[in-house]
Amino acid sequence: MTGYGRGECARDGFKVTVEIASVNRKQSEISLALPRELESLETRLRDTINERVARGRLTVKVALQAADGAWPAHVRLNLRLAKAYARELKRLARELQLTGPVTLDLLVRVPGVFQLQDQLGDMDLVWPALQKAASQGLDALVRMREREGAHLAGDLRQRIDVMRKAVARVRKQAPRVQERYREQLRERIRDAGLGAPAPDDERLVKEVVYFADRSDITEELTRLQSHFQQFEDCLKSKEPVGRTLDFLAQEINREVNTLGSKANDSLISREVVTLKAELERFREQVQNVE
Repeated sequence: MTGYGRGECARDGFKVTVEIASVNRKQSEISLALPRELESLETRLRDTINERVARGRLTVKVALQAADGAWPAHVRLNLRLAKAYARELKRLARELQLTGPVTLDLLVRVPGVFQLQDQLGDMDLVWPALQKAASQGLDALVRMREREGAHLAGDLRQRIDVMRKAVARVRKQAPRVQERYREQLRERIRDAGLGAPAPDDERLVKEVVYFADRSDITEELTRLQSHFQQFEDCLKSKEPVGRTLDFLAQEINREVNTLGSKANDSLISREVVTLKAELERFREQVQNVE
């Protein structure tokens, strides 16, 4: 599910800003961009996010700003790098036949010769600010995802309603299939010039019973009704239901396929097509549900 949230917290001379954006993804995936000073808090931040978001690809950006003198800074000279630069610059000057010395002013401008090491100190003192900013961002993200979820729930309910009606039509048609098969058998026997068998003819009754047993779809229809009810239960749940709905769609698909294989009736076959079409739309939308 898509969403965006931003939070910030300022304390003790520094400010932490957290931005969180999410897009649809079947599994949970978190991409974190943390300042070097806060890298040791990555695990705790991931745990905080996982407690609130169960599905989707999240991009999390954390920014850290400090007031002047908020924490001490140490400057370290990378002497080995400076010597390497001086040596290579002199060699380059000889190769290009350039005049002039390699000066200190030139060397201090080279990236990496001087390295600034900021120290925030105890990360346990920084964590509450980062946690608060992350919680604010997650609150906004979840609110946006909930609004999208409400629209998705309405769309999924429409898909289920279409499937319910198709199943109801199949249930109504099912008893007629057996009687139609009996009449077709009698017609074939008559067309073969064997005379019309009696309605209680033992061979005819056995064939009809065999057909009825082979094409019985009572269990499939009952399980489909159960799956539809489970969908309604999911809508009432306050917990993440995306993976549950994924599994439910697989089970509905299993029953619909069985209906199609057992159907010996054009009307039921048409309803199976309707069921499969709506189920495919249902499964696509379920991928976006947390």
